[in-house]
Amino acid sequence: MDKLIITGGNPLHGELRISGAKNAALPILAAALLSETPIVIGNVPHLQDITTTMELLGRMGVHLVVDEKLNIEIDTGTITNFFAPYELVRTMRASILVLGPLLSRFGKAEVSLPGGCAIGSRPVNLHLQGLAAMGADIHVRNGYIHAEAKRLRGCRIVLDMVTVTGTENLVMAAALADGTTLIENAAREPEVVDLANFLNAMGAKIHGAGTDIIEIEGVTALSGQGAHYSILPDRIETGTYLVAAAMTGGKVRLKNTRPDLLDAVLFKLKEAGADITTTDSTIELDMHGRRPLSVSLRTAPYPAFPTDMQAQFTAMNSVADGVGVITETVFENRFMHVQEMQRMGADIALESNTAIIRGRQGLTAAPVMATDLRASASLVLAGLVAEGQTVVDRIYHIDRGYECIEEKLSQLGAEIRRVPH
Repeated sequence: MDKLIITGGNPLHGELRISGAKNAALPILAAALLSETPIVIGNVPHLQDITTTMELLGRMGVHLVVDEKLNIEIDTGTITNFFAPYELVRTMRASILVLGPLLSRFGKAEVSLPGGCAIGSRPVNLHLQGLAAMGADIHVRNGYIHAEAKRLRGCRIVLDMVTVTGTENLVMAAALADGTTLIENAAREPEVVDLANFLNAMGAKIHGAGTDIIEIEGVTALSGQGAHYSILPDRIETGTYLVAAAMTGGKVRLKNTRPDLLDAVLFKLKEAGADITTTDSTIELDMHGRRPLSVSLRTAPYPAFPTDMQAQFTAMNSVADGVGVITETVFENRFMHVQEMQRMGADIALESNTAIIRGRQGLTAAPVMATDLRASASLVLAGLVAEGQTVVDRIYHIDRGYECIEEKLSQLGAEIRRVPH
């Protein structure tokens, strides 16, 4: 198990290219199961979760070809089974996304229940209720979801709560259903929009993605013939590197990104004292060597402030000027990084789902342990400003969502290296 060793104190300067979005790539890879002909997907990030998804598709008999630019050609003509085993699903909850497309196109699926999640409860009951409303026969036995349907039927689905993967699963299922499906209280995330755009490129009829009501008019078949779809840029990776620059008083230019997907994050960075300049595909942040100002925020579903950026702003507030209050409303157990930051000298008081952070001039290095994907990124950011050498353990969490994080930070002048355990 690798770990990262970081010597803090260097302001970040330079230019970086942002990778494709993991949270868009995973549902799109699952959606390729709906295509009757081969399709090529580009701008796929090189991440552990992508490798796991490809292994899952490969186990089903799907033929995958990857070129040197990590374009992935997917051919479902060789599929032999419709089974997603626990050993793969337990390492990546997004594996549940194969359920909708398998059921919709092939009429059957056997998918393991995802099991527990470190950051909080993420039940799949809304996925199952929606599919049942579309006519699926669903039973949960021995930890597996067994689903069958001759052909799903379009219907009106009102989600009890906003769920990104639930919305995605139901949109994919509805793409080949008989009739029109209306999903109300749908997730509005850009990754949901990217999935809808991908399906429409194959001949689906989806309207309203990006709003809370999505209408899907079912078609009889989808085809990727000759199609090459490029994944949208990763807004969370973008935000993470912007916060890293803000914390260190640096100046960075990020390219191949989408500022329009980061309104809430950019607003808070400006509030923290950053000068930000954008074009359609670049963001430049300049702190002019200044210490950031504390900011207060509350996480909520898109387009509000993303829960996936909460840990990074917690890290920034720990070295900012003033007191910041951060309230987490999306996941009930998403402050596990706080205890590790306190080991580095951060002054953070937790009260239920709220962190009260009194900024300090600096942090001190300590051995810390990653507990989940975004928490681990925040510990790396804390290490960038800590005095001494910080060791971040269990970084397999980081590799699930950040492509070559140590290489990218080194490019910007950070002193960071990966070492085997």
